[in-house]
This record gives sequence, C-alpha cells and structure tokens, in this order.
Amino acid sequence: MDILIAPVVYGPLMGDSQSPSGSPSGPGTVVETTFEVSNQAYPFIGVTEEMDCRAELERMLPRGADRYAEFFTFVGVDPARVLQSADGRGMVEPRLVAEYESGGLFEFVVSDSCPAWKLAQLGAVPQTVVGEDGTGRITAEIPRDTDPSAVVSEFVEAYPTAELLVKRRSDEITPLFTMEQLELAVEEALTDRQQELLLGAYEAGYYDRTSDVTGEEIAAEFDISSTTLSQHLAAAERKLVSVFVDDVIDSRST
Repeated sequence: MDILIAPVVYGPLMGDSQSPSGSPSGPGTVVETTFEVSNQAYPFIGVTEEMDCRAELERMLPRGADRYAEFFTFVGVDPARVLQSADGRGMVEPRLVAEYESGGLFEFVVSDSCPAWKLAQLGAVPQTVVGEDGTGRITAEIPRDTDPSAVVSEFVEAYPTAELLVKRRSDEITPLFTMEQLELAVEEALTDRQQELLLGAYEAGYYDRTSDVTGEEIAAEFDISSTTLSQHLAAAERKLVSVFVDDVIDSRST
C-alpha cells in the first residue's frame, strides 16, 4: 500500500531505550530504529560530502508503481550544483521545487535505488533522513503489525554497509500532516481543482498509512484517469511541501 512519510517530532518514549540487539515490543507501541549509511552514491549522502552541506528529508510521498517522491532541503549550497550532482548520479529524477537564500527544496523521484524506499517497502515508515559530512542517518518507525527483526535483517542484507544504531519502543506513528495543517496550506497554495482532489483523497483515506485505498479507486470516484489524478496530486503536493518548508525556514530565521 502507499505509505506517506513526514518528518517527526517525537513524543515521550514508552519504555527505556534498548540496544540494537534488543527486541522491544508491547501493546500500544511502535519500534523506532535508526540506521547509519555511508554509500556516496545516494544524493543525500554524496552531495553533502562533495559540497560540504546538509540534507534533510521533509516529506516522502507515493508516485505509483513503487516509486516515491522524496522532498529534501539542502542547506549551505548552490541549488544548481545540487541538481547537477544528483542528476549525474543516475539514481534519482531531481527537480528544484523552491530556492532559498542558502539552499533549496528538491524533489527526488526514487524507486529501488534508495534505502528509505527499501524501508518503506519492508513496512517501516521512514521519519527522519539526514545527510551531513558524507554520512546519512535514517530513523524509521515499524508498526506493531510488522516484525521489527525481519525489517532490520532484510534491510541490512540489502545494504551491507548500513549499521543499526538504535532500536527502541516509541509512541504511535506520526501522521503525514494534521487536517488543520492541510486546510491552512490548501487555502494558501492550491487551485480549486487541486483542493477538491487532494481533500477528496485525504478524506477517502489515501494518506492514511493503514488504509488500502488506491489512486485508481480515488480517480474512479472523480471520473478521471489515474494518470490525471496523479498529475494533479503531484502538483498539489509540491505546493504543500513548499508551504510547510517555508514555514519551517521562517521559524528558524526568527
């Protein structure tokens, strides 16, 4: 099913932190894992090493056919250089969404070439992805109905250089965004048609990680093709992420 990712602000932990070898579990909790990765081929790692900057995942959204759009902010670098470097690596489809004084917001469309994508495919929910000084850290939450040990084992098998740093119990999975955030951003940024489709998809459960609703089902409800729906949602999501990131950047500068 489509999994939607958001940066997380963690609440209080449920139980004590455990070492990577621990097997935390319990009712009402999820398992939070943090991995360190260092493969320079991934733009959020390689670009930070090459250009001495910082990359942070803001949102990760579905694009269909097992593809995801990862929205990264890069700070301390010329956006044109990030695009050139990311495009040259051949692992993502890069796009500059917004340019800021000291960096920019980028959309990277990825499939099986990304470690965050792999975690999502295994049933985990990547919450923070940060690249700095040529090293990446990925924190993902594993829902209670998914086996944490299997996720960790398969991920490390797929990415042998990845190191599990933390495995512990945590609160419920953080939602992509609240309805209040969505409504505010919708009023600020979207056309009437984008509002209609995005809110319709939201209310139908498309952005609920526990829902099985598909883009094809949403498109049928609006009597449009799934391609048309995808195009409208992609444009709307870029605007929404840009609004959210603008707010974050404004708060950091005050």
